[in-house]
Amino acid sequence: MAVVGCGLMAGLFFAFSVAVMPALRRLPPAEGASAMQGINRTILNPVFGVAFGGATVACVLLPVLVLVGTAGGGAWRVTGALLYLVGTFLVTVVGNVPMNNRLDAAGPDGDRVWPDYLRRWTAWNHVRTVTSTAATAVLALAL
Repeated sequence: MAVVGCGLMAGLFFAFSVAVMPALRRLPPAEGASAMQGINRTILNPVFGVAFGGATVACVLLPVLVLVGTAGGGAWRVTGALLYLVGTFLVTVVGNVPMNNRLDAAGPDGDRVWPDYLRRWTAWNHVRTVTSTAATAVLALAL
């Protein structure tokens, strides 16, 4: 479950890094901010919740299962889980989500915060892309 969840999240973050954010950057600030506000509301759905939450829960459980001896590939599994938990989950919760909330709170004046949001959010998304991709690869090596 962990490798699939991490892989799904890596693909989503990759799509934002290479297509969604560059496309929004080309729009006038008010349109880019409004589109991102809509994306941020739309993504909060059960399918995303299962993928993001499932990968997180699986990565929390993996080190425990390794510790109690019910999962092999110890160092690989723990490393993959930590990559995801720190570089993806934590970055999302501490970085991207608060920025999303600030953009949402700006409402129709989102264009005022958009340039800083776009730069910072995209940079942290690149981190999530790299770490979730690395987590997927490392967890796959443990199989």
